[in-house]
Amino acid sequence: MKLNPKFLTHVTKGEHYIISTSDTKFKGIVKNNETAAFIVECLKTDTTETDVVDKLLAEYKGADRPTVERDVAGIISKLRSIGALVE
Repeated sequence: MKLNPKFLTHVTKGEHYIISTSDTKFKGIVKNNETAAFIVECLKTDTTETDVVDKLLAEYKGADRPTVERDVAGIISKLRSIGALVE
């Protein structure tokens, strides 16, 4: 899976956004926290949910796997719901 190319990412003044372009059913902007932004960056290349979890665990020492898995699954589910992922 990876980020749908019809969605752009943008960072301004430390704030992370995903912006839909034309020809998407979701019309809008999503503001991400740092964890969600990290996940979105991972999704810029074809990857798996497990790979994203592993990258987060490597980045954030001390995080426990079940919590990271739950958080990644939640964010991926939200991205799917707006059509921001290509499977």
